[in-house]
Amino acid sequence: MYKIVGTDGKIYGPANAEQIRRWLVGGRVESRTPVFVAGAAEWTFLGLLPEFAVNFGVTPPAIGPVQSAVPAAAAQSKTNSGATAGFVFGILSWVCCCGFPFSLLGLIFSLVALSQISASPQTQSGRGLAVAGLVLSVANLFFGLGWLVFSLATHPPAVTWQYNRF
Repeated sequence: MYKIVGTDGKIYGPANAEQIRRWLVGGRVESRTPVFVAGAAEWTFLGLLPEFAVNFGVTPPAIGPVQSAVPAAAAQSKTNSGATAGFVFGILSWVCCCGFPFSLLGLIFSLVALSQISASPQTQSGRGLAVAGLVLSVANLFFGLGWLVFSLATHPPAVTWQYNRF
């Protein structure tokens, strides 16, 4: 049994194959008429059904499941927010005069993001952002520690110890 969508947008049927062939001869349906076959999962076109293809003078093409142009993994993938935060903190560690807290935050967020992305690469993206944030943060930490050692070596603090005797 079949149901069709007429040119007026209404659904007609159930109808048997003989009735559909009469509608073909009468011009009520054509190869692009939507049809639902009883027991099928979805609608198709009349010209794609093998039992009616001979009426249109063509052999119906073999069709498979419809696939999206975008792979399913890429469609569901989203940028890890920790990777974005790590990158932002990595940049702030160089821009702000007091970069130490930002470089620590960038380091932490980037490492957490990398572990989350590695755990579920199908749903998480942003590895490049996390690596860039990690590099910026670590470089700023080393630069800051180097600057501290250089400053202490060239200008030692003037500390005097005073002992009070009672």
